[in-house]
Amino acid sequence: MIRIATEADVPAMLDIYAPYVQNTTVSFEYEIPGPEVFLARFREITVQFPWLVWEENGSILGYAYAARPFERAGFSWCAEPSIYLRSEARGRGIGTKLYAVLEKILEAQGYCLLYALITSENLPSVRFHEKCGYSTVMVLPGCGRKFGRWLDLNWMEKPVKIGKSPSGFPASWLSIVQDAERFRDILDSLSLSFLKKI
Repeated sequence: MIRIATEADVPAMLDIYAPYVQNTTVSFEYEIPGPEVFLARFREITVQFPWLVWEENGSILGYAYAARPFERAGFSWCAEPSIYLRSEARGRGIGTKLYAVLEKILEAQGYCLLYALITSENLPSVRFHEKCGYSTVMVLPGCGRKFGRWLDLNWMEKPVKIGKSPSGFPASWLSIVQDAERFRDILDSLSLSFLKKI
């Protein structure tokens, strides 16, 4: 059910993301990105970071990926996971499983600290991240505006390599998940099913 995303998945993933932009304060974007913009975003992110999908019966129900929260070299060991699900996929544990695989890959890459930036009124996401081991380190009051309202932002973090000094910069996700067998090993270590489609 969990597999690595491909460019062919971009239309389905954009279809999942669009309602979050159009109808909610989950995303601070105002306009739904066009297919070319979303594809460029996917290509840029996946040079370094994993991007996963949850597929059932040929349909993409959700996706998760990570990106750099900051640009300076000194922040290279930080990553910012994100996840988006179709409404019918919520409450089934799909998000928890996607995050578990994503975090396992990020840790293997050498990332030490994970960040989640969540609109404070998005309580389901705050609770989800707390369940996944994240804690709120600060709240940024009224730092975002959407639908004519000022919105607070929860800054949450999860250390994954506490107290360990990195031996180098984080590796590319492709060096960790080099082939279907390596990806299967990661899923097996988490007791998750594998759908071979890389």
